[in-house]
Amino acid sequence: MLNFAFFLNAFSLGIALAMDAFSVSLANGLNCPCMPKKKMCLVAGIFAFFQAAMPLLGWFAVHTAAEHFEAFRPCIPWIALGLLGFLGGKMMAEGLKNQEEACNIEAVTLPLLLVQGVATSIDAMAAGLTISEYNAPMAILYAAIIAVVTFFICLAGVVIGRKFGTKLAGKASVLGGVILIAIGLEIFITGIL
Repeated sequence: MLNFAFFLNAFSLGIALAMDAFSVSLANGLNCPCMPKKKMCLVAGIFAFFQAAMPLLGWFAVHTAAEHFEAFRPCIPWIALGLLGFLGGKMMAEGLKNQEEACNIEAVTLPLLLVQGVATSIDAMAAGLTISEYNAPMAILYAAIIAVVTFFICLAGVVIGRKFGTKLAGKASVLGGVILIAIGLEIFITGIL
């Protein structure tokens, strides 16, 4: 049933799920301080899509193939660590190689964003378990609320990252890479413990 608690829970879960995506958005802004507004919206939109899609995928798994989803759960921290560690290392290497370059508009590509979207939202699949009692329209509305919250949080992350990226110039890519690796380690450690 739709009530205040439903919307409050969806909004709160959206904030919680968006924190990793916020940090990666911040790193993207640091890496590309002259990112145009259209690309900023693309970054936020991709993260919003994945943060909404993963809980729906989890919801679907609960309603169709729960035993397969449970078997996959131990792999989530490893996948997130591998993807974010690789991306962070690559970003750091590029930052160290091109320290004189203040802005690289091509640093944040669509394939990179898609991998980041998966890596930061794969743990959100478990949120599908928390919405498993809802019917399909309610689960979709819940995911849409998560998407809207994530979009605005990630947009703020890119804006903040751009601001500091301009001040940090060539060192921003290195810092962005460190942030991505730290997020991967956090997801890994939290998932293992």
